[in-house]
This record gives sequence, C-alpha cells and structure tokens, in this order.
Amino acid sequence: MTAARGRPRSFDRTTALERAMAVFWEQGYEATSMTDLTSAMEIRSPSLYAAFGSKEKLFLEAVALYGATEGEFIARALADEPTARDAVAAVLRGNARAYTDEAKPGGCMIVQAAANCSRENAAVQDRLAEWRRAGAEDIAHRIERGVLEGELPADTDTEAVASFYTAILQGMSVQARDGATRSDLEKVAERAIAAWDVVTGAVGAASP
Repeated sequence: MTAARGRPRSFDRTTALERAMAVFWEQGYEATSMTDLTSAMEIRSPSLYAAFGSKEKLFLEAVALYGATEGEFIARALADEPTARDAVAAVLRGNARAYTDEAKPGGCMIVQAAANCSRENAAVQDRLAEWRRAGAEDIAHRIERGVLEGELPADTDTEAVASFYTAILQGMSVQARDGATRSDLEKVAERAIAAWDVVTGAVGAASP
C-alpha cells in the first residue's frame, strides 16, 4: 500500500521569502515578530516552520537572498569594471541609488538588520558581521588586482583602502535610514572617489 503524500504547500516559497526579506530589512531581526512575518508572507506559523525551519534560519536565508539580488550589481562592478578605481566608484554610486530607492527600505539590510542584538541572538549578529567582512574582503581583492595590474603602487595597503571605502558605504547606509536623499549620498560618494589617490597612496608614488 502506497503511503499518502503530505499536502503540497499552498504558497510560493520564493515570494514568501521575498516578503520576509522586506520585513526584516525594514524592522530588523529582533523587532520583527512571528506575527509580522506570517502576516507579510501570508502563511501560518506551521507552514513557516515547515518551509524555513525557524525565524533565525528564515532570516539568514533572507539575507542571502538580499545579497544575491540587491547586492548583485556590486559583484558585477568588482568583476567587470576595468580598474579598481572604476570598480569602487561604481559600487559607491550604485549604493547611493540603491540605499535611497523609495520602493524599498532605506539603507543596507546586511549593515542594519542585526546591528544590535541581545546575547541570545548573538549568533545572528555575528553572521551578519561575517557577511560585512566578506564584503570588505571582496573590495580588498579588487584593489589587490589593481596592484598586480600596475594601477596602484606595489606597497598599497589594500586592506586599509578596503576598510576605508567599506566604512564610507556603511555610513551611507546609516545616513539613508536617517533620511538622507540620493543627492546627499551622491555627494558623499563623489568626495570619497575624489580621495582615491590619497587613500591608496598613488599621489605619493607619482611624486618625484
């Protein structure tokens, strides 16, 4: 006798995850309740747990989706722009637009959604810190490529340069959440781009 199969899900998992991402992005991990999630995802708690396992697992999956969708242009810029300067400039300018997109929550989900958690949720906070470090490493690798290709001096402190521009991006995210406009962030981005030669040490290297 064939065992009866379980009832198929009555919701689209991808759509539900996108909705959860929006809630976590807007409210943050700890401030988001299960009621908030089930309401936004239009499912019941048993279905949420069956599909995603737990609130924490749902959140981490939502962050991964954010990185793969909202952050896709960053990976493309770092890979495709002809110089490290062009790549970093594209990331700064792109995020000035993305962080202030009126159709979405302000700022960067990876920067802000679990920036300040209680001890019981430290694992979530640590995971986002790892994602942020990985983003800085991606920028550092692109700058290292610039050194290898002769764009930058051989003694460029690639990690320090990446940390500087990561700090600019994270600050732009906070400003966006506080109400900064696209124009406001573009001004920040353009000044950070203008500082490239000083930040990388290229000015001193070019001097006699």
